[in-house]
Parts: sequence; C-alpha cells; structure tokens
Amino acid sequence: MKLLRYGEKGQEKPGLLDAQGQIRDLSGHIDDIAGQAITAERLATLQRLDPTSLPVVTGSPRIGPCVGRVGKFICIGLNYADHAAESGLDVPKEPVVFNKWTSAICGPNDNVEIPRGSIKTDWEVELGVVIGKAGRYIDEANAMDHVAGYCVINDVSEREWQIERGGTWDKGKGFDTFGPLGPWLVTKDEIADPHALDLWLEVDGKRYQNGNTRTMVFKVPELIAYLSRCMSLQPGDVISTGTPPGVGLGIKPEPIYLKPGQEMRLGIAGLGEQKQRTVQAD
Repeated sequence: MKLLRYGEKGQEKPGLLDAQGQIRDLSGHIDDIAGQAITAERLATLQRLDPTSLPVVTGSPRIGPCVGRVGKFICIGLNYADHAAESGLDVPKEPVVFNKWTSAICGPNDNVEIPRGSIKTDWEVELGVVIGKAGRYIDEANAMDHVAGYCVINDVSEREWQIERGGTWDKGKGFDTFGPLGPWLVTKDEIADPHALDLWLEVDGKRYQNGNTRTMVFKVPELIAYLSRCMSLQPGDVISTGTPPGVGLGIKPEPIYLKPGQEMRLGIAGLGEQKQRTVQAD
C-alpha cells in the first residue's frame, strides 16, 4: 500500500493511493497515518479494504508529510562510504547518530526555507524507514519485523551550523522545513529489498546525486538493532538512513549551496518523488 496524508498544514487527513493514482479517503477507518495506525495489525486491516469502496479525493490537494505525530526523527550520518570520502571523513566504525527536530518536518512538495543569514544550505536525498512495532534491545535477525514501511526524505542541512558552530550536528539539521517526508509511506511488502533502490536528487534540473542503497555502510536491520540499544523505538518513529555522494558540500573545486528561488527534485525507486522550492525564511 501507498499511504499518505493530504490537506492543509496541521489539518491533514489519512489517504491511500489506489492503482490508478487516485487518492482515496481513509478517514472513515483511521484518524491519521500515525502511531498505532501503522502497526502490523492495523496495516493488515487496511490492506483488506477494497480501495474502490473508499471515497475519491477530488482536486489536487496538498500532500502532507506521510507520517503524522512523529515521536523521534533519527538520522544516520556518513552511511555511504563514498559520501564520507567526499566529506573528507573516515567511514565510521559505528553508526553516526543525530536528530532532526520534529518541527523540521514538512510535506514533500512544501517550500524549503533558507535560514536567515545562511549561505551554506545543502541537500541530501535519503531512504526513510518508518517504525511500526515498538521495541528495545531488538535482535538484528528480527529487526525488519519492526518496520512499517519506507519513504523519501530530503535531509536538508545548514553546513555552517552543522560543522562550524561547535557542538553537535543537530543544530544544522533541524531548521524549520528541513525534513520533507513522503509523498507516500510505502508498506514494506511492496519493497522486495530496501538495499537495492536507486535514489537521486536534482537542483534546477541538474542531477547532483545518483546512488543506490546497496552501498550503505550499515543496513536497515543493523541500524534498527543498534538504535534500539540506546533508545526504545515506537510506531511512527522515522529513521533517515544516510545519503549517497553528490551533496553540495562535496562539490569540487568549490562547494555549491542552495539559494532562494531554486527547485529541488528528488526520488527513490518505488517510493515516489518530491519537489521543493527554496524560499528565504522570514
């Protein structure tokens, strides 16, 4: 299934994308694509529905972030060896973990704000893993049982605040609008292998990132098992699993960063595409 949330910001309704690409309203069955609604049991109930029995959503509504009420937005850094190399850093021996604040979350096609004074705002296409079953101290062998599905994430990053201002990476990762999620939460049964997905990103029509999840350093089961040793995981938590090479920071001879008035397009095979316009933050 491809699940989504549609409507104005803060008023999104749950929906399902049918085989014809039409949005079907799920609000008669669940209140949101969030929390307990994306456990294995609830997803199985939704999968038994006949999509043609659901109301068609007319028009072209805004698509919101594909998961609501996210509890934790956990990110993994330097998880592609070639991205670590372009950043001038060693391949990590353990996952590099940081957070994006949940206030950074926005819809997949919402505007991305360039923070006040920023000249180093960057892009990063990433595979998102959405947790559907709570747990801690999860065995790697059972880790995929805890996955509800996958989505596209743009891990927008302000490099000065991330790297040059002291402290942790979190400061440069969590500005408002720095976490577009979606368009769809694609349930795991639709993705045969999350480690064989092409992912890409373009700015103003120029392709900068062109990778495949097979080159991840730490695979999805390893990440879930590792994270569950430092925190409990709950349904609706989102893990952003790292980016392939081609970010603005790594461009030679000089980095290239985003400016207001540009367009980012990005996508992952089987998970859909995002498109954002960059605007100056008020």
